[in-house]
Amino acid sequence: MTERKRRKPGETRDKLMEAALTLVGKGRHFASLGIREVTRQAGVVPTSFYRHFRNMDDLGLQLVDELGLVLRRMMRDARANVLQAEKLMAESVAIFIRHVQDNRSFFVFMAQGLAGESRAVQEGIRSELRFFASELANDLRRLRLVDHLNDADLDLTCDLVVRTVAFSLTDLISVSADDDYQIDQIRQRTTRYLQLIFVGAAHWQAGD
Repeated sequence: MTERKRRKPGETRDKLMEAALTLVGKGRHFASLGIREVTRQAGVVPTSFYRHFRNMDDLGLQLVDELGLVLRRMMRDARANVLQAEKLMAESVAIFIRHVQDNRSFFVFMAQGLAGESRAVQEGIRSELRFFASELANDLRRLRLVDHLNDADLDLTCDLVVRTVAFSLTDLISVSADDDYQIDQIRQRTTRYLQLIFVGAAHWQAGD
């Protein structure tokens, strides 16, 4: 029986993507992965790779799409759980940390990709972060937290928030997933970063 008949549609593609994430989770850098290594981890023959992806950049872009779904789930959770404006930052950071813990390999891939060699993967991740920032801006408008900011200044504020959280991600993935003390320290520090950003935004005047 051929591999095509043995496997369900999409199964090999999913195995290849999961294999790449598994290797990243084990400490490999995505940019250094080769097709043979990924197919060996997935348990498929190398030729099957090209039925689903043109090259490793193409696989990386598919992972970026999956990462986007993870980020959107995170936003949905934040909207569902953050009911009071004063709890927005603390609860949003807690939700962020939980999603990183639950999808650690995806977020390691994200951190690698932001500074990686692949321009396509890097731009794909940056595009997802820009979308995340724009959705944050929409939420802040809805909560009427920064009504005094014009659109340009609000966009800058949200971009700064996303960059700060992305920077905190590098701290988070550098500690053990079961190191509760260090994770709590990162949670507190990240929350304080965001609080300081919004204190500044509250006193910002257009044209400053």
